[in-house]
Order: sequence, then structure tokens, then C-alpha cells
Amino acid sequence: MSTTDQTPPAAGPPGPNAPGGPPRTGRVLALVAGAVFALPALLMLAGGLALLGAYAMARDDDGYFTASLDRVQSPTSAVTAEDIDLDLDPGTPGWVVDWLETDVRLKVTGIGSSGNVFVGIAPEDQVDAYLAGVAHDEITRIDDDRAVFRTQPGTGTADPPADQPFWETSTTGTGTQQLDWTTRSGRWAVVLMNADGSPGVAADVTAGVDGDVVLPPAWILVGLGAVGTAVAAALLLFGAIGLARHRPPAGPVTTAPADDWRAPTPVRLDATLDPGLSRGLWLVKWLLAIPHIVVLFFLWAAFAVTTIVAGFAILFTGRYPRPLFDFNLGVLRWNWRVNYYAGAGGLGTDRYPPFSLGPEPDYPARLDIAYPERLSRGLVLVKWWLLAIPHYLILGVLFGSTVGWLGDNRSANGGPGLLPILVFVAAVILLVTQRYPRPLFDLIVGFNRWQYRVIAYAALMTDQYPPFRLDQGGLEPAADTVAPNGPLPAAPQPA
Repeated sequence: MSTTDQTPPAAGPPGPNAPGGPPRTGRVLALVAGAVFALPALLMLAGGLALLGAYAMARDDDGYFTASLDRVQSPTSAVTAEDIDLDLDPGTPGWVVDWLETDVRLKVTGIGSSGNVFVGIAPEDQVDAYLAGVAHDEITRIDDDRAVFRTQPGTGTADPPADQPFWETSTTGTGTQQLDWTTRSGRWAVVLMNADGSPGVAADVTAGVDGDVVLPPAWILVGLGAVGTAVAAALLLFGAIGLARHRPPAGPVTTAPADDWRAPTPVRLDATLDPGLSRGLWLVKWLLAIPHIVVLFFLWAAFAVTTIVAGFAILFTGRYPRPLFDFNLGVLRWNWRVNYYAGAGGLGTDRYPPFSLGPEPDYPARLDIAYPERLSRGLVLVKWWLLAIPHYLILGVLFGSTVGWLGDNRSANGGPGLLPILVFVAAVILLVTQRYPRPLFDLIVGFNRWQYRVIAYAALMTDQYPPFRLDQGGLEPAADTVAPNGPLPAAPQPA
């Protein structure tokens, strides 16, 4: 009688979707593509909505967008506005302008001796031939509702303009004259003169454009922006959820002992100072980190989108979707490693950061956040913009502005914050002595620990309010080493 071999087959390498398996390249590309699409799509959507808002609120009673010029006055025989090119650009076909059929309205009121005025629109080359040798002023630009002129010299006299046959449209007379014109493709010039062609022109001018001209581009922008935003959101979610499912093999995420994981807050930030740091490498680390900075730009865009999606999920279910939580935690880990290598994180290692959303337990900069099983629905509405304001103010001093907590460490007020100054001082000491001052290291890591606790709270990843406490040192203090504020539940052992 034969027996069946009960020995289990040897386990093969993990697949691309298995925990610890390699992440699919398509997920990464989807994440980057979504972030690339998101910005122009949102800009188009905002531009289209702005045009619709202007159409609804900025038109006059006749439906025109109007602008009035201060008194247009010239001692010459004519005032012209030339170089009006309605081909938009050399590659734009003329039918585009003709299809838009934009109505233009000019209202001109002569002043003083120029009470009998003429205003007309004609092809630019015809106007140039008519005014050749005649002194006239060309409007070059408009500054604060005032026309700026460029004088074309001449000694000749102009024939009465109304007698000329080349005008596309014109009007002449006393009082307020109104000129309406539907645009056509070509190069045009607007001419303001006295009816008899005499020098000394003075008039009040109001120009208007039919508001309906903004509707086609407005709806096109809104449509393209809405479709682009939807595609970008789908790509971001597809990439984020896929990368979040790529988890490392089970095991502790830090080099600290397993029973020491329990920290005073759900956020644990650790850093190990390299014993043999290079004296001068920090001078070029910012250059070496440029690839990471580019990737992080898109990752932070995805982080913002996934945080908004998670906020709605918490509001309705009380739970932070685990794939989105893991992805956002991966972005924070990546950001902390790059900051520790080349930014305000401390320049505490010469090891190049890995391109990874995982925990990377062997890297000198490590970050973990305990996953919350339940979150308050109501706190979602007030955490990030109201309750965290005191921390924003403190971090603004540390990082140079109230946006420094986002991790970009740039000053909106024109001066560096305290933390970048401390990192620079430590770098100079390292350059001179080849030693990194341990007290400065502990202080810098403590400031960054404060920052990431606030980020986790503002990003809705925990309900535990960040303590107003500077926990210095490379390793996160255990809960029993902190002044008692009541018992803290033991954090789960991370996997």
C-alpha cells in the first residue's frame, strides 16, 4: 500500500501582492500619474468656476464686462490702440475667433474742443497708411486705468476720418458715442480722433466685452477639470491602496527590544546617530536628495487626498481605512528618513535613504504609529484646524513658519526657524571637529518627534492629543519613564 507524502511544499518567493512581496511598478506609476494629473486638473476646475462666478456677478446691466479709462488726452491728431491681434497666436486658425463671435462695445464722450469726436475700427495696415506722416499717440499699455502713450512724430495733417472708406465700423458725433463690433480674425486698430481730423484729442472712454464670451471656455475648463480630478483621484487611490498592501515580513519595526515599544504617545520616532559621520558630505546632501524631494512632492499630494478620503470614512464609520492609514504612514516614514539624512531632521546619517514606504527597520531613522481601531467621528471636524492651533504656533517658531509642521521646513516669514539654525550649528561643528554634539542631536530629534506627533494628530491618524512636552534623545521614551498622566494602554506590537 502506497502512502501519500505529507511534507508541505517549500514556500516560494512572495508574490507581488503578498505581504513582504515586491510592490508592483504599476501601483507606483499610478500614484505618480495621479499626483501629476491632480494639480492641472484642479487648476482648470478652479479657473472654470472662477469664470462662471465672474459671469454671474461681474457684468453690467447690459451683460458686458466693462473697464473705464481716465481721461484719454493727446495734443496730436489721433489716439490709436494697435497690435490687436485676434488670431490669438500664429498657429490658431481664424475660424476659432470667428466662432466665438465676441461683441465689443466702446463708449466715447468728447471733452472740451473735442466735443465732436470720431471712433472707428479698421485693419491695422490701413490705419498705418492713413496716419503715415501724421503725429499721433499709440496706447502701449494700461496702468491703473490710465493709458500710457508712445508718440509717433509727424508734420502732416489728417483728412476727416469719417470720409475714409476702410473702416470696419465707426461712429461720429457729439455727446456720448457708442460703437458695437463683433470680432473677426485679423489685425485691427482702434482710432480716436476729432471729427475734422484736427489735433488735440480729449475724451472719456469705456470699453466692454460681452460676458457670454467666457461661457464656452468656462464650461470647457470645468468639464476637463472635473474629469481630470476624477481620474487623478482614482489613480491616487489605486496606487495608495496597492502600495499600502505591500507590507514587510512580520517582525519588530525598530531595533529597540520588543517590550520597549510602548511609547507615551501612539507615535514612535527613533533615530540613531552614525558614529563616523563625514565632515563635509552634508554640504551636498541636499543635492543628492533631489530625487527623493521630487518623489515626496507627489507623495504629499497623494497624502492630502487620502487624508480627505479617510476623514469622510471616519466621519461615517468611526474607522480609518487600514490601506489608507498604511500608505500615509509610509509617506511620513519616507519624509522622516529624507529629513534625517539631508534636512532639518538632523543630518545624523550618511546612509542614503531607501525609496520605500515600508518601515525599513535597519535604517537609522525610524517612525511608527499605532493603528487606532476606533476614532471619534466628531473630532474629525475640529482636530486639524482648531484643536491643533497651539501646536502650529509652537512649530511655526521651530521651523520658521506655521507651515513648517508639514515637513517642508520653509519659512513664509523670510527667516529661518530655530530648528534649521540648530541643525546648521551642529553641521558647522561637525565640519570643524568631525564630531556631532550629542546634546544638539538629542534636542533636534526631540523637536522632530514633536512635529510628527502633531502631523499624525492633524492627519486624523490618532485621537490622542499631542503632549506639550519635549522628549529628547534618539529613542522614544517608554511610557513608564514619563511623568504620569494616567495609565496609557499598551500599544500593539507592530508587524
